[in-house]
Amino acid sequence: MRGVFLDRGALDRGDIDISPLEALLAEWTFYEQTAAEEVAARIAPADVVITNKVVLNEKNLAAAKPLRLICVSATGTNNVDIAAAQARAITVCNARGYATPSVVQHVYTLMLALSRNLLAYQALVQRDAWQHSAHFCALDHPIMELTGKRLGIVGYGELGQAVARVGAALGMEILVAERAGATPRAGRVALRELLPQVDVLSLHCPLTAETRGLIGREELQLMQREALLINTARGGIVDEAALADALRRGELGGAGVDVLSEEPPRSGNVLLAHDIPNLIVTPHIAWASREARQRLVDQTADNVRAFLAGTPRNVVMPG
Repeated sequence: MRGVFLDRGALDRGDIDISPLEALLAEWTFYEQTAAEEVAARIAPADVVITNKVVLNEKNLAAAKPLRLICVSATGTNNVDIAAAQARAITVCNARGYATPSVVQHVYTLMLALSRNLLAYQALVQRDAWQHSAHFCALDHPIMELTGKRLGIVGYGELGQAVARVGAALGMEILVAERAGATPRAGRVALRELLPQVDVLSLHCPLTAETRGLIGREELQLMQREALLINTARGGIVDEAALADALRRGELGGAGVDVLSEEPPRSGNVLLAHDIPNLIVTPHIAWASREARQRLVDQTADNVRAFLAGTPRNVVMPG
């Protein structure tokens, strides 16, 4: 059997062990990246295809006659036409839970950097302001403790629950948002009721038709002026222009964003402007610890192995 990995460079910078995959098939072709116009030709001879973000649409799949397994080396599968794959008896598997520790740590990296004004104090030292201070310390910027604060979580799956556990360990009170339109459940709070109560809001829901623009201008205005927004989920969940405006007007305490509506942001993005205060933007790296990327390779190998044994796992069905 022949395997093709279309965008190995999206997760391997030469620092992880790819041999668990290599051992499973007689022949592999690993591509650093694959342009849209190259997809059909590259997957045409393959029995197994691995993709991280390369799009596999109906047209591409139609040209891949031997193809029987698609492994998405990620949790999100919006880059694969699942229904078209199923119609051609192609199994689609994804990876799950591999990045939880990495994402949780990044959430709190952003949260702590913002709550303690870490970047502002680093800049203060770099411009020699501390060196000329009249006191042993510099207190130019407010510092907020997380202990005793309210953490609101939108999306209470594995990631949301893991973030909640760390928040509770820090002494934070946890509020969980109810899904829009869902029957109210014990322990959940309607989003519009939750927003005015929280000191920090952390997003962990998938991007769907229901969650696109979930945090817009009205929702941001409901939040406290000192509150922090953390988004390590998907860029489209937040109205980026509204967030930029809220930060510029001082209507929000700060924001930490690891995701944008277009990635990479080749067309620019309103959140990349240099005049937005109390904003940290990182390039979609919350998931990307070396350990998480190795777990991703290992889990993808497990998916291939299970399929070859006739017991496919992590199978994705049409939504």
